[in-house]
Amino acid sequence: MCGIIGIFGNKEAPKLAVLGLFAEQHRGQESCGLAVTDGKNVRIRKKMGLVKQVFYPEKMKQFKGEIAIGHVRYPTRGSSDVYNSQPHLVETFAGSSYILASNGDLINYDEKRQELEECGVYFNSSNDGELLLKFLVFQIEKKNKTIIEAIKILMKEIKGAFSTTFTNGREMYCFRDPHAFRPMIYCELTDGAFAVASESCALDILKPKWQKEVKPAEILVVSKNGITSIQNNPKDFRDVNSEKHCIFEHIYFSRPDSFIFDENVYQVREKIGAMLAIDDEVSLDVVVPVPDSANFIALGYAKQKKIPFEMGLIRNHYVGRTFIKPEQTVRDESVSQKFNVLPNFFNDKNVVLIDDSIVRGTTLRKIVRLIKDAGAKSVHLRIGSPPVRFSCFYGIDTPTRNELIANEKDIAEIKKYIGADSLKYISKEKLSQTVFNPQNFCYACFDGKYPI
Repeated sequence: MCGIIGIFGNKEAPKLAVLGLFAEQHRGQESCGLAVTDGKNVRIRKKMGLVKQVFYPEKMKQFKGEIAIGHVRYPTRGSSDVYNSQPHLVETFAGSSYILASNGDLINYDEKRQELEECGVYFNSSNDGELLLKFLVFQIEKKNKTIIEAIKILMKEIKGAFSTTFTNGREMYCFRDPHAFRPMIYCELTDGAFAVASESCALDILKPKWQKEVKPAEILVVSKNGITSIQNNPKDFRDVNSEKHCIFEHIYFSRPDSFIFDENVYQVREKIGAMLAIDDEVSLDVVVPVPDSANFIALGYAKQKKIPFEMGLIRNHYVGRTFIKPEQTVRDESVSQKFNVLPNFFNDKNVVLIDDSIVRGTTLRKIVRLIKDAGAKSVHLRIGSPPVRFSCFYGIDTPTRNELIANEKDIAEIKKYIGADSLKYISKEKLSQTVFNPQNFCYACFDGKYPI
């Protein structure tokens, strides 16, 4: 999971792109990058760290151009280093420049990389975004394909999740994989400029006239003449029965103020909480979320049960999202720095603790201990997703099943490991009732039924 931003046709494109990246910081805190072009020259900066640390005002003065592409990275494919940061740039001997940033992950990366290497294509990283860019450039420069033809070949040959923005310095091209795993929203700004991002919250800050979602296998061509949509049938590229949006975007990844997959994220989360509360007979005094992604799930639970909702846990917002820390040692260290309890709040209370998911279990184990040490009589854990038993290959950091606690232990063993007095997950059936079109979502991390 990463975040992308693209701006076309605005003299302040670099600044607007950084504003959008900052709004998407929750989608990746390992590294960030920005490439800007005026049609002739390209300036690119990629660094480890947060957006505001890398793109501070003095540094931004160096970026000039009306086309900007940016990226925040959470590592799935490739090690945690600047070489795997996006966007990627290819400059040819003929003077052409191509820039690309993408959100997602590819399942036939190794196969396609080997094919390109055998044709003399050199790679600087092990990142999927570089593969997408060099695949396109190879088709354009070596096979004499048009950019549209190259993108269509990419959609047919490359399997996985990719919500992508690409430019040749003259036009911007935005496209999405046939399954539309990851969100991708575009808009027109009040001055007529174009913007595209992973989430609507990144566009809201830019004051758009309107917003739309890029459709599965759709290609947008943005030029000085406006926006042209090339709407392709996803079945032309893949055996696609329906869209397969990542349900975890609604559960955890996306910001609650975003509108993705044609739904409000916060409303879906409230529905998840309400579903969790139905038929939950345990006697409770207070509902407390693990902030921040579980806040609206807990609110929905509290409304359904008519039990007080309280922010008994306080989160230090200067610590990144624990789930997307690249190393387990860093993840463990962050827990104690990230959360604290309200003084004298938990004394003698029966608490229902709401979290969005249990992936490895290490974070929740520490939080439950923290709450009990603060005087809670009991802690009952309720989870806004089914047990995560299978790896994701479309952009989430669960590469091996032995990292997933629900794959290694049953619910009773998980409850004992975490130290909760009771544990209840939402079922897949109830989760599917919280979205308008449940058939259009991917649940592979719960049931192992992979779309590709």
